[in-house]
Amino acid sequence: MTSPSVPPHPPLRIVFAGTPEFAATALAALIDARFEVVAVYTQPDRPAGRGRKLQPSPVKKMAEEHAIPVFQPETLKSSGAVAQLRALKPDVMVVAAYGLLLPPEVLELPPYGCLNIHASLLPRWRGAAPIQRAILAGDRETGITIMQMDEGLDTGAMLLKKSCPIHPDDTAASLHDRLARLGAEAIVEALQQLPQGRLIAEQQDDKQACYARKLSKQEAVIDWHLPAVTLDRLVRAFNPWPVAQTSLEGKTLRIWAARPLAENPGAAPGTIIETGPEGIDVACGEGVLRLTKLQPAGGKPMDVAAFLNGHAHLLRPGVRFDPPETPPPANRD
Repeated sequence: MTSPSVPPHPPLRIVFAGTPEFAATALAALIDARFEVVAVYTQPDRPAGRGRKLQPSPVKKMAEEHAIPVFQPETLKSSGAVAQLRALKPDVMVVAAYGLLLPPEVLELPPYGCLNIHASLLPRWRGAAPIQRAILAGDRETGITIMQMDEGLDTGAMLLKKSCPIHPDDTAASLHDRLARLGAEAIVEALQQLPQGRLIAEQQDDKQACYARKLSKQEAVIDWHLPAVTLDRLVRAFNPWPVAQTSLEGKTLRIWAARPLAENPGAAPGTIIETGPEGIDVACGEGVLRLTKLQPAGGKPMDVAAFLNGHAHLLRPGVRFDPPETPPPANRD
């Protein structure tokens, strides 16, 4: 005697909300996995480039390529925006770096709630810049958390986690791309398990939480009194934005790549010790930082050999970089 067949779960009606490339990677994965994405919400077009022309977000471009309806409200707090979302009858809302606050009416609207793709292993690094803060702190591991959103800042229950190492040469850009792909895998896996009730919600331990505040340009100014290993993390965390920088005779010099050397600097912090095709060695509070990719004011980023071809007379041993006008704020865990 055969058992009666279990009827399959009807396909989830998904509303996706996101804006940058990180979110577009997840949206592409949902489309490739043939989920029913009934609508996309993304930030309004913003001016960009030299002409300051309005540019659609990467998520909007992805949605339009696949003929998915796009909505771009300035806020989701209005009754009209909530009514519009309700009319879509979503089963679940997937959120990834959307950039707009979801009010309680929206959080409670889908039967399965709103799932966020967060780029850290919660509860560590709640907030706007978890990728950069993880590098700055010297974390050896990070990952993706699929979280059930609530009214707090990344405080909701954790549904699924995937971890990945932070390599010694990772920049915010390289780690972002790996986490974007990992987030795409994680949300597909989570949505496959969601209708079957296989996701187990785990509450966060608030005592272990760190706040990953938004980056500022002021933080990118190098204080050469810091250890070389700390400055190496700063250079990597702020690549590609806002880019670590120092100055010489009042002119800005951006540092795109560097590596720490465990050497006794033997000179005041900020002093150039040696220059050559392998790098420009600068004394730090502890150790030496070797600069390998630089960008002069008004110029383009270039490797150190090309840079020295035109600037060797400025960056020579004994020259000392300007001290920062004001010390950058310390990150608080």
